[in-house]
Amino acid sequence: MTTEPNDTFDLKDKFWRALSHSPIVMLQLDSDPSTAAPMSAQLDEAVTGKIWFFTSRQGNFAQLGPVTATLSAKGHDLFARFTGTLAMENNRARFDKQWNNSVAAWFPRGKDDPDVLMLRMDLGNAAIWDSNLGLLSTAKMALGMDITGDTEGTYVETQL
Repeated sequence: MTTEPNDTFDLKDKFWRALSHSPIVMLQLDSDPSTAAPMSAQLDEAVTGKIWFFTSRQGNFAQLGPVTATLSAKGHDLFARFTGTLAMENNRARFDKQWNNSVAAWFPRGKDDPDVLMLRMDLGNAAIWDSNLGLLSTAKMALGMDITGDTEGTYVETQL
C-alpha cells in the first residue's frame, strides 16, 4: 500500500500524541526477546528522535544496544512498533529534567541512588497502524463486509 506524505505526517503526529497521553511501551532488547517489559517513556516535546527511560543498573536494559518497542494507545485506536538503540544518558541536566514522581516511585532512595540508570533511545524506524476506521467501516466489519478499500492511509512505515 502506498502512503501519501500527508498520511505519514498525520500518523506520526497521532503516534506522538498517543505516546504522550499514555507513555507505557513494551520494550525489548533485539538480542533477547525474553527481556520484553513495560517501560515508561520520558518525552521532551522540544527533542525529536529520542525518548528516555529510567531503569536499574542491574536490569536487562543496562546491556544497551538495539531495541524494539511496541505501543498500544490508550483507546486502542493506534498501534505502533518502533526501533532504536539504547545508550546511557550521562547528561545531569537531562536527568533532572526527566525525573518525576512516577520515576521516583520506583527509586525510593531518590535521584542519587547509585542503582538508577537513565537510558536514551535514539529512535529509528516505525510502523504505525491507525485502527480508528470510523463508524461505517466498523459497521461493515461487524457484518463481515469487505473493508479492505476503507483502510488506505491507516498504516505507515516511517522514520521517527
